[in-house]
Amino acid sequence: MTAPPIAALIEIHRLPLLQADDLDFFLRPGRHNLLFLAGDPVKVPEALDVAVVLPELLRAFPGRLHAALVAPEAERAVHARFGCQRWPALVLLRGDAYVGSIERMRDWDDYLRELDVLLAAARSRAPGVGIPVAAEETSGVHPGGGCR
Repeated sequence: MTAPPIAALIEIHRLPLLQADDLDFFLRPGRHNLLFLAGDPVKVPEALDVAVVLPELLRAFPGRLHAALVAPEAERAVHARFGCQRWPALVLLRGDAYVGSIERMRDWDDYLRELDVLLAAARSRAPGVGIPVAAEETSGVHPGGGCR
């Protein structure tokens, strides 16, 4: 059973529920697409708060955001695809190009400020998994010694 605030996004606010196969169809060029990745609301109760705030954010940016809820069975893959680190997450895309994300619950003013910045931002590369990459020394000796 889906938690009532999340179910309301589909039933009342008419946000599409995207399966993995629906994602490319939803991500139309020329518009800002906002994906909501709730996660497990039992483990991350903040997801319910974001579900309540999301319709208000859409009203605060009328016609500028096209939002969808990512289905629970597709969330992990989408979460990883866009380099999210925490739940819940709002991922902003311009067409299918990554712009940025807002993770965890925020204060209202922070949401407004962060979305305003993201809407004006250029597309960027989705963050990686955080594995540091070291440049190879020019002397021919690997900085960490041993294997390359």
